[in-house]
Amino acid sequence: MAVLLIAIFLILASIAAGFAAWPVLREKRARGRMVLAAAIAALVVGIGFGTYLQLGAPALALRSLSGPTGDDVRGLVAVLAQRIRLNPNDPRGWILLGRGYLTLNDPSDAAAAFRRGLAVTPPAQRAPLFSAYGESLTYEAQGAVSSEAEAAFAQALKLDPHDAGALYYLGQAFAARGDRKNALILWNNLLTETPANSSLHNVLVDRIAMLSGQTAPDINAMVAGLAARLKANPDDRQGWLRLIRAYSVLGDKAKASDAVASARTALKSDSNALKTIDAEATRDGLK
Repeated sequence: MAVLLIAIFLILASIAAGFAAWPVLREKRARGRMVLAAAIAALVVGIGFGTYLQLGAPALALRSLSGPTGDDVRGLVAVLAQRIRLNPNDPRGWILLGRGYLTLNDPSDAAAAFRRGLAVTPPAQRAPLFSAYGESLTYEAQGAVSSEAEAAFAQALKLDPHDAGALYYLGQAFAARGDRKNALILWNNLLTETPANSSLHNVLVDRIAMLSGQTAPDINAMVAGLAARLKANPDDRQGWLRLIRAYSVLGDKAKASDAVASARTALKSDSNALKTIDAEATRDGLK
């Protein structure tokens, strides 16, 4: 590719040199016109090549011919932006573009991309987009959850009550205005579904302890409490989903499978609920 660039440059330089030297070659009375023309041509090529090396961008020219590499995030985002202009009704394209802008620490353009994506995404599939849109608005506001971001997170939870981003940031919004009760509900629910070896788990443990003024929460006790509540209120579909997921996160496949069986029994008259329970069981690798 570098050889190709040099060849292209030499061709262009030769053309430029020819234009520069032609008046001298055409003048028959000029002595030593061949020597002078050659000197002019060399001067044009030398100045042009030297200026290009000093002020030009050979790597940029090379990239424009070969396309961006895998670690060239800006180049990849530029390609995505160009493609989405040609196919503006592609939801996945807007999601990828928004994530790209977030990677480049550009939450404003990310929010614009997610907002455009929401307009072309089927309603049932909008939960992650609402969550990503609210997240980008929160980044843009330096961590503050604005009313617009809060509305986006609320929409995400309506479509998917287990959306981790929406649970986390809505809890943050409640905590910021002193609503500890609702903040703790959201964060405790999220904590039961978060693997213990994840960074989010540690953040949640610290925030819950700080907000409740107690020691770090006992996850096993929380899950046991959820199981007890479901015995008293077995029609709680979201509760069963949360219990199944909590046991799976804790690595207790036996109890998770028992919870699936209990949920199927409790919700046997609700065909939609049974489909949701079966989907969760499949997701967690349960029978």
